[in-house]
Amino acid sequence: MSNCHATPEMALAQRQSQSAATRETLDRYAADYPKGPHDQPQSMCPAFGALRVGLRMRRTATVVSGSACCVYGLTFTSHFYGAKRSVGYVPFNSESLVTGKLFEDIRDAVHEQADPARLDTLVVINLCVPTASGVPLQLLPKVINGVRIIGIDVPGFGVPTHAEAKDVLAGAMLQRARSEVEAGPVAAPKGWREQGLDAARTVSLLGELFPADPMVIGMLLAPLGLKAGPVVPTREWRELYAALDCTVAAAIHPFYTASVRELQAAGRPVVGSAPVGADGTAAWLRAIGEAAEVPSARVEAAIAAIVPTIRSALARSSIQAKVTVSGYEGSELLVARLLVESGATVPYVGTACPRTPWSEPDRLWLEARGCEVQYRASLEQDLAAVARHRPQLAIGTTPLVQACKELAVPSLYFTNLISARPLMGPAGAGSLAQVINGAIANQARFNRMREFFGDTGQGDRAGVWTEVPVLRPEFRAETRRQVIKLMKRRKAEEMV
Repeated sequence: MSNCHATPEMALAQRQSQSAATRETLDRYAADYPKGPHDQPQSMCPAFGALRVGLRMRRTATVVSGSACCVYGLTFTSHFYGAKRSVGYVPFNSESLVTGKLFEDIRDAVHEQADPARLDTLVVINLCVPTASGVPLQLLPKVINGVRIIGIDVPGFGVPTHAEAKDVLAGAMLQRARSEVEAGPVAAPKGWREQGLDAARTVSLLGELFPADPMVIGMLLAPLGLKAGPVVPTREWRELYAALDCTVAAAIHPFYTASVRELQAAGRPVVGSAPVGADGTAAWLRAIGEAAEVPSARVEAAIAAIVPTIRSALARSSIQAKVTVSGYEGSELLVARLLVESGATVPYVGTACPRTPWSEPDRLWLEARGCEVQYRASLEQDLAAVARHRPQLAIGTTPLVQACKELAVPSLYFTNLISARPLMGPAGAGSLAQVINGAIANQARFNRMREFFGDTGQGDRAGVWTEVPVLRPEFRAETRRQVIKLMKRRKAEEMV
């Protein structure tokens, strides 16, 4: 999934064949999701983010069109992460792509799958090749048999990370839901009225959060007279209506640019950062209170009641170590804040996501405490930070963890071991210490393993051998001579 073959050249070569709508979409992506130092994704295929959002929603089906190898990887990863439903696939060949038959095949598949007894929504996703070739999903019917049709392009050359691809689909769904609200009355989510949420002042939460976090946020908001609203991406369509009907929207994950645009178009104020640690919780509650026009005395009373509890939890779960943080989920700065308040020294935090206004409070707080914040961080930058700072623990992506373990540096995979934990309020204050301190304690084990194995399996000795490896420097010299000869020949041909 990490060897994406989408390139900017693919998009540029096909740009003239694209419809005006497709060009407009790609131009909007360039503004919403600006690229970093690398031209193509260094993590999993970005489309996985959009696919995951659709697969987690009730009464929603997804159809994908792209290269067979890409679709295989996406479906494999989706089911690895717990998807319990099939993914539709519309294949193509050169002829169907060039003649426009692929669009007809997609349209036929959509009509066949649009069953109102099973579905509220049908999502259609174009991967790299159909997007670059200008397959116009915008021309699909908006509704078939009462089932909404949402068509989106998620090319690797236009959407840099799978985290931002979540926003591509979430934003498209919010846009459609907003148009439905503007057209007339809509139904409330299941159980919404029974819980009294239809009359409550709510805070919608942007970001795929750990299940306990919305409940903790709800507890923090209660003294302000507010309740936690839906989490976007939502689990059912009607929750989108409720998300748009909030008092305030909280961009817990700061890269949901399209979703923020739809909420602001609905007239909702948006607040950045999140209630992590003592300082983060106090600052976030003040920002929410101001946006929701809650009297400052009431806000300060709520802060005075909860912050000492968080500080006590942080003190009981101390982390006394140097830790570098990196990842591609978008919550890296929040985790770094929590680590610093837990006592850790965090000299570097890298995120594959872009800099947005909604992460500014976290960036400023971290930089004031000596932390280097790198947006659109590449694997090379993350590895350089580890080499430069020599941490006792490195938190990061799979290739970074692999590289660190080869260096006998304790490391943890951000996605599965860090982001899959509560981070907010009192619950988040003590959630990281056990796993992080446990990993750091493995340093002695790493040292023993390194001493025992030495340079076995390194360099020319890598792989499986039936005999003791014998180095052949003469073979390497001959290969080098042949490569130099070939390069000279190619250079001479270019000059002709």
